[in-house]
Amino acid sequence: MAIQGFGNVGGYAALFLSRMGAKIAAVSDVSGALVNPDGLDVPGLLDCVQKHACVIKHPGKQIDREQVLYQDVDILIPAALENQIHRKNAQKIKAQVIVEGANGPTTPEADDILERRKIPVIPDILANAGGVVVSHLEWVQALSGLFWEEDQVNAELERKMVKSFQDVWKRSTQKNISLRCAAYSVAIERIAEIYRYRGLFP
Repeated sequence: MAIQGFGNVGGYAALFLSRMGAKIAAVSDVSGALVNPDGLDVPGLLDCVQKHACVIKHPGKQIDREQVLYQDVDILIPAALENQIHRKNAQKIKAQVIVEGANGPTTPEADDILERRKIPVIPDILANAGGVVVSHLEWVQALSGLFWEEDQVNAELERKMVKSFQDVWKRSTQKNISLRCAAYSVAIERIAEIYRYRGLFP
């Protein structure tokens, strides 16, 4: 995997994914980028960022920041700024799957190019929705006067995220549309259903 951005999203994505057995081959932040095809030392990188606020203070081969996007990896996680994958560089992407950790890292023009190249993009409104889901779970606890243990929160978060992904994937395959279009389709359908249920429209 390659991860652009090593803040709260990218850094913890690297940590959790490496614990699951993923090899983090390249990372970047505003200071620069590091690459190691055999896998980077993620805990060491997190310690380095904690101490020095940058990844390049950690030992390793440095590359140009933008090159992180073009690594030959299974999964690319753009977790930095918006519009990082655009019309001029979408053809250079070698990853087999893109998982949007940042908000809006892929422009509409790049989306079209990636779709033609058959590179799936798991869209931001699905991929990075975990924080909003947990905020909802906190609200539910507050309304109910409850306090859940961390394991219970994590289990409910996983249940919701997995179901949402399955719903989007099913819509994508059934309608032969991109995951982004499928995510919007499912989301709009859910909103419409709630409006009908609440009787806000005749």
